[in-house]
Amino acid sequence: MEQRLAAIMMTDMYGFSRLMEQNASVVIARQKAHRKEFIDPEISANEGHIIKTTGDGLLVEFSSAHKAIRCALKIQAGMPQREKDRDYNERIQYRIGINVGDVVFDEGDMFGDGVNVAARLEGLAEPGGICVSDQVYQMTLDELSDPFRDLGNQKVKNIERLIRVWQWSPDVRQKEAKESAAALNQEVNFCISSDDTQIAYARVGTGPVLFKAPNWLNHIDYEWRSPVWGPLLSTLAEKFELVRFDQRGNGLSDWDVEEISEDAMIADMEAVVDAANLDQFVLLGISQGCAFSIRYALQHPEKVRALILFGGFVRGMLTRNSKEQESLFAAAKTIIKQGWGSTNPAFRHLFTSMFIPDATPDQADSFDELQRVCAAPENAVRIFDMNAHVDMTELARKINVPTLVLHCRGDSRVPVSEGRRIAANIPGAKFVDLPGNNHVVLEGTPEFKIFFEEIDAFIKNLDG
Repeated sequence: MEQRLAAIMMTDMYGFSRLMEQNASVVIARQKAHRKEFIDPEISANEGHIIKTTGDGLLVEFSSAHKAIRCALKIQAGMPQREKDRDYNERIQYRIGINVGDVVFDEGDMFGDGVNVAARLEGLAEPGGICVSDQVYQMTLDELSDPFRDLGNQKVKNIERLIRVWQWSPDVRQKEAKESAAALNQEVNFCISSDDTQIAYARVGTGPVLFKAPNWLNHIDYEWRSPVWGPLLSTLAEKFELVRFDQRGNGLSDWDVEEISEDAMIADMEAVVDAANLDQFVLLGISQGCAFSIRYALQHPEKVRALILFGGFVRGMLTRNSKEQESLFAAAKTIIKQGWGSTNPAFRHLFTSMFIPDATPDQADSFDELQRVCAAPENAVRIFDMNAHVDMTELARKINVPTLVLHCRGDSRVPVSEGRRIAANIPGAKFVDLPGNNHVVLEGTPEFKIFFEEIDAFIKNLDG
């Protein structure tokens, strides 16, 4: 056996099984032609060595990260031209992952952590795209003319540490949210919940503490660069010391967890509050976070000064006594199971169109990508199912802290009537009906400005 540092490129054909089912002999013939005429010569030209083939993919070693990334970009730039005469769904497209790390060579094969990471990176790549580790990106930054998009730190299967990922795609979008000074100074930490689950949390900004409960699928690192969440979060960080976390099962927190439940969510909130040494704070709930904020506030009245609840509900989809909501839940659950992990955004885009129908193309694409990278399909289903069974109605009636409830009147993800129900059940709560159709307040919309005006007035009155 021989051990050494190597640049590793892992490739596979996207949708291989589907293409083979359509016409196996034709796909195999095209694959062989691409290999012989284009891919293998490109690998040789960059001094790469094919370690093994996997039917629809390759494991390749290069002497440097520069040569590996140069080869990958050539392949991904050339394949669309070679397949241009095919319908899009019939085209052969590759996904490529590149990493630099220690590997072990044994009997003509290559093993080790460096190979495992490259395989996970390949799985994160879009069809026709490339994902590289931060080591590769930093090594090759001086010669890269093609733009790579920062996907932030990713938690990948069977690898304990976080992997910083950069992505190139044929239509890579560079219009990400501008990072404010507060965002650049975000501090990410980890704590342990009561059942030994590791929870990732972030804090940023100065001022009164605002503790944010998780909403549907978070990623505390990726969100800072998102044109959907970035402006909202950075504006909050300009006004508060903002503390937020990734719920178990997604983002940078542990994915392989035995329990995803209401009790576990509250335990995780308690763990973050203790780890961050938070004394008293305003509790912010968005979407599902509203229900859990209500329960936390009732269980910890000594901690919560006030509640700000946006776009939320006290009753989950299956507790609203609505056949329509039950049908929507069943359909959405099927969509998550069948299409969530796919690099094709079509399934997730159905959720995006409900969450942010008025989004720009860049915002919609970013939300599609956020949902893909922050949770495995099985965990997305578990979280979705947990939320559907929530009913905090009785708890809401016992809340005794100042509460501001905001909701966009055209929200199709959670009807505005559910927002009004929150305000109706919490004694003395103020309800603000916002314009717009989005489930998230987006920068550049009228509701974004009003959202912060109402929060400023609420906090001023609270402190006054």
